[in-house]
Amino acid sequence: MPAVSIIMNCRNGEAHLRDAFNSVYAQTFHDWEIIFWDNGSSDRSSTIAAQYDHRVRIFRTEDSVPLGEARNRAIEKSSGDLLAFLDVDDVWKPTKLAVQTVHFQDSQVGLSCTDTEIFNEKGILSRQFQTAQPCRGYVFRELIQRQWISMSSAMIRREALESLDQWFDGNLSLCEEADVFYRIAKNWKLDFADEPLTGWRVHGTNTTFQNFDKFADETLCILHKLMRLYPDFDKTYADVVTLLTERAMFQKAVSQWQIGNGRQARKLLHRIAPSRKICLFWIASWFPGSCFRMLSELYFRLPSRLRH
Repeated sequence: MPAVSIIMNCRNGEAHLRDAFNSVYAQTFHDWEIIFWDNGSSDRSSTIAAQYDHRVRIFRTEDSVPLGEARNRAIEKSSGDLLAFLDVDDVWKPTKLAVQTVHFQDSQVGLSCTDTEIFNEKGILSRQFQTAQPCRGYVFRELIQRQWISMSSAMIRREALESLDQWFDGNLSLCEEADVFYRIAKNWKLDFADEPLTGWRVHGTNTTFQNFDKFADETLCILHKLMRLYPDFDKTYADVVTLLTERAMFQKAVSQWQIGNGRQARKLLHRIAPSRKICLFWIASWFPGSCFRMLSELYFRLPSRLRH
């Protein structure tokens, strides 16, 4: 049994798939397997995966399912005590697994992450920890407030995942990772590597930037789940309730701007506590929605103090 099972969920990811695979094979830590779950791809993704050795176990479905459910199906096929996740357009630095596995020598650590370089074809745009400083220990509230974990940087103790009422929520496709991270953080310690060992590729087809309306729905879904799971959540974590509600409103505003309704976007922004980020977006909302990708790249290049 390998120490680490690497979960790679894929849907039409052939463009950058070799980069992702090669970054795993370059790891200085070698005790791993890859569970490659092809979620109904119509391109050559499975063919590319099959070109690697026996450590890649390939599973394929003809019909796609929500990403949360696809992650669960892949995990069911895995055997490692630690689970790492690599989205197929992202990459790892060679020491990523070696550094993170050490964190789990503490039996109370359920989740670890690394700093992440956000990049595109032109180069590095920013780093995750520049805008969301991480914390160690029992940091449930802090994680929701700042959310510093990128999916491809995450490593989870299997025991921590199995302690949850459910693994990934099969109804979620965009925020399924945040939902799991929050629920693990409620009862387990978090740790992190303060170095950029993960690369998050941003490009025109990222679902992260195409579905802000659905982001808003899923953010509220997570909030309602937390309120169901934990008694008196709305009283104990009143600040978190406000934060997630405003976060969903911001995501809804972004979706309105994307479809050309800048006026409605600005109405929603007026209902959110002011910040530099909100002011920047208010200015951006006067531009056509077609400028979203260009302006979002400029946003990533701004100094971190201007994006809070």
